[in-house]
Formats: sequence, structure tokens, C-alpha cells
Amino acid sequence: MNPLITGPARVRFLFALAAVLVVAFAWSERPASASVEDKLSDTQAKIEKANQKKGVLSDEIAGLSSDISAYETQVAALRAEEREAEIRLEAKQDELDQAEAEVDKAYKELRILAERLKRSLKILKERLVAIYQSGETDMAELVLAAKDYGDLIERTEYLDQIQSHDETIVGRVRGLRDEQQAIVIRLKKAKDTIESARDEIAAEEQNLATARAAVESQQNELMAARSERRATLSRIEDHVGGLEEIESDLQAKIQEQIAAASGYTTIPAGPMSSPSAAGLIWPVSGTVTSGFGGRSSPGGVGSTYHEGLDIAVSEGTPIRAAKGGTVIMASYNGGYGNYTCIDHGSGLSTCYAHQSQLGVSSGQSVDQGQVIGYSGNTGASTGPHLHFEVRINGSAVDPMGYL
Repeated sequence: MNPLITGPARVRFLFALAAVLVVAFAWSERPASASVEDKLSDTQAKIEKANQKKGVLSDEIAGLSSDISAYETQVAALRAEEREAEIRLEAKQDELDQAEAEVDKAYKELRILAERLKRSLKILKERLVAIYQSGETDMAELVLAAKDYGDLIERTEYLDQIQSHDETIVGRVRGLRDEQQAIVIRLKKAKDTIESARDEIAAEEQNLATARAAVESQQNELMAARSERRATLSRIEDHVGGLEEIESDLQAKIQEQIAAASGYTTIPAGPMSSPSAAGLIWPVSGTVTSGFGGRSSPGGVGSTYHEGLDIAVSEGTPIRAAKGGTVIMASYNGGYGNYTCIDHGSGLSTCYAHQSQLGVSSGQSVDQGQVIGYSGNTGASTGPHLHFEVRINGSAVDPMGYL
């Protein structure tokens, strides 16, 4: 130390030096993974935000699908009503055709009757002319000209027959004329009624068609909106997938940094085995050094019950989830050391003990083959290995029956 620095100046110098050393020490102790952890936190926040948006879109898509189904029901009902209107219109058209056919038939009959009337009138005219030319002008002359009573009767009957025949002809013609007029009036009214009904049904059909077009237009708009939201959801899912890959890479980097700080080197994960008949894969690739069941205690005194398999692997070997599920425990647990248990559903769970580092947290969902931690020698362990358990409804069973 500079001998010139004495007294209060020396004290101030020592305090300043101590402050510099504290700051330097704090900086040197700052975790190397701080920036990576910040990136991981940011990535996880983005994933959470994207997943929330996915949930909103999924709800919107479900609502749109429900609305589209309702509109499809309305369209089907309107189409059924249109069909019923068309059937009624066809029936009215048949009635109109029949009425028009009856009118045509009546007109033909009237033309025939008119011809008969014409002939009858001609005969009557000729008869009257003959009577006039013969001088038979009235009944008195016929009576005076009669030779006897019998002749008078014959002449009178003849005239009566002529008069009766003429009256019949005239009456028939008059009746046919009146009948014709009645038929024409009746059929015209029927035709007007039918055409009015047909116009009403046609208008109803048009209204239904307009309503159906409006409903189908709305339905198409909803389908377009749903398609757009599905495309957006697909893009978000792709984005989430990319973020999850980034998250996985960042977690791997953090594990490497933790491993480096812990003084051991991580080992690349080995190839996954094919799932067994029970659907499980081996969590690590190694030699089974201790099986399931009873075994002698160290020193040959007494015995213990071993609830899993001990698989010999180097410290830092990645441990894979034997099956997909939900992490129900990931913490230090006495003799198990760092201990992870995964619930696979239907009462099946698997557990992994003596880990050097945990790679997952409680409540996290994991896929089969996903790295959940690294083998080690924590807890009551005599060397680096993985203690692997299979449990049914919480009770340990021999893992070999499931691998």
C-alpha cells in the first residue's frame, strides 16, 4: 500500500476498494445462463399468449359451426316449403288445365247445338213461308175449311204438333244459350280463382326463394369466416410449434449450463426403443443391475424389497419418459433423491429416482420419449444409475412386465 495514504484518506480508500471487489464478485457470480433464461421466459410468454389466442379462435370456430348448422337447418326447412309450394302450384295448374278443357268441350257442344238450331230455324222458316203461301193464316180459316169434324181435329192436331215442335226448338235453343252463358261465367270465375291462387303460390315461392338465398348467403359468409379463422389457427399452431422448438432448445442449453456448473458433462440421448405391448419404452439404455422384488441388504444382514429396476448408466445420461402423461411429482424426495413421477392415465404411472438434475416440473405434460431429467447419484445411492418404477394405482409392480 502506498505509505503516503494515511488517516481518513486511507479509510476511504479501503471502503472504495471493498465496494469495487463486491461489485466484481457479484458480476462474476452472475449465472451464465441469465440471457438464455430471459429468452426462455420470453418464449414461454409468447407461447402462453398464442395458446390463449388459439383458445379464443377455437371457441369462435365452434360458435360459427353451431351458427352454420342452424342456418343449414333453416335452408332445409325453406327448401321443403318451396317444394310444398311447387306441389300446390302444380295441383292448381292441373285444375286450371282441366277447367280450360271443360270450357273447350262446352264451346264445341254449343257450336253443335248452334248448327242444330240454325237448321231448325230454317225448317221453321220454310214452314211459315209454306203456310203463308197456302193462305193458312189463322185457326178460323182451318176450321171453316174442314170437311168434317174429324178433318178439323186432324188439322188442329197437326198445327199443335207444328207449334209444339217449334216451341221445343226455340226453348231448347234458349236453354242452350242460357246454359252456355252460365257455363262461361262459372268457368271464368273458376279460371280467375285458380289463376289468382297460382299467382299467390308463385309469389310465396319467390319469397321463399329470396329468403333461402339470404340464408344461404349468410351461411356462406359464416363458412368463409370459419375457414379464415381455421387458417389463422393453423398459422398460430405452426407458430406455437416453432416457439416450442425454440423453448426446447433453450431448455437444453440451460441444462447444459447447469450440468457444466455442476461439474459433469451431459450425454446425448440414445435412440428410443419401440413401445412394448403395454405401450412403454425403456427410459435409458443400460444394464439392469438390480431387479424388482426382495434382495439382500448390504453385508448380507436382512433383506429389503426393491420396488423397481436399477439401470446402470453414466451420470448425466438423459432420461426419457416411458410414456406420455402428466408430471405429478418432480422434486427431491429423501432416499429417492431427485425424483419424478408421471401419471399416464388408467391408474398407470412411472417414476424415476436418483436424478442429478430434474428436467420437468409438476403439472407439466410430457410426450413419450421426451427428456425429463438426467441420471445421477442423489439420495440413497451407491453410484450413478437410474432407479425406474412402474406403479398401478400407486402400488409398485415389476417393470419388466411392461417393458
